[in-house]
Amino acid sequence: MAIKTVTACSPAASALVAWTEFLEQTGTPVERVRELMELGWLEPASRATHAVFFRRSDIYRTRKLTRLCEDFEMPCVAGTIIVDLLDRIADLETRLRELERR
Repeated sequence: MAIKTVTACSPAASALVAWTEFLEQTGTPVERVRELMELGWLEPASRATHAVFFRRSDIYRTRKLTRLCEDFEMPCVAGTIIVDLLDRIADLETRLRELERR
């Protein structure tokens, strides 16, 4: 009788994060997340029947927002504008570097 060797592999990492995991990783209160969703600043990547999923990049953006609002004691709406502008600057800098390489 031959023994088969089985290679164990872990499941592929998902690009999406469930609601509970998102709250844990960002440390953001439920009320704040709902507020950000109502503003349209934070949009779930998927809404299953009873589940909400976010992109992993939303974790970074939300943590950045929380840090800005806490450090500078500013309202959430002001923080979302700043994070959006910082993201836009980063995109423009990336484009500029690409154009300089040509």
